[in-house]
Amino acid sequence: MSDHDPTPVDDAVHGEAMAESHPASTAEQLVELQQKLAEAEAKVSAAEERALRLQAEQQNLLRRSQQEIEKAHKFALEKFALELLPVVDNLERGLRAIDPQREDLQLFAEGMTLTLKSLLDALARFNIEPIDPAGQSFDPQLHQAVAMVELPGAAPGSVIDVVQKGYSLNGRLLRAAMVAVAKGVSGSVDQRV
Repeated sequence: MSDHDPTPVDDAVHGEAMAESHPASTAEQLVELQQKLAEAEAKVSAAEERALRLQAEQQNLLRRSQQEIEKAHKFALEKFALELLPVVDNLERGLRAIDPQREDLQLFAEGMTLTLKSLLDALARFNIEPIDPAGQSFDPQLHQAVAMVELPGAAPGSVIDVVQKGYSLNGRLLRAAMVAVAKGVSGSVDQRV
């Protein structure tokens, strides 16, 4: 036998040494694998959390964008409507100025009435609605008081005259109504005005 050939005794010694070191290395490997598994699970959990957070942010961004688009569509007519309101005001003033006793102006008044109705119908189709608060209580959210009038029999703080109608666009105030408000006969001013 050569020096390099293992003898049965050498094999036995070597095998026992391998058997003794092998369980220890297997236990170490198992602990190492468990640590790696725990690290991988933590990374997966963190990645899932980031993905959920990103998904939530995307949904919020999409919702906000849709709300802004809806708002832009809803109120895109605001400037145009504000330009048309003086036309409505002038037609209404013109109709009030026509003497109903003059027969020669009745066809003219009828034409103006139809024109005003047509314009108001067009505004209504785009959710531009008049605010005519005659007889209602003064509301500073919707009305602008231009005069305080002492009127016996009128409830203090009530609108007794509408100088100019207000308008809303899709439920949002476009222009406040200009009104005259009743004050108490004693001369005290209603605190709400």
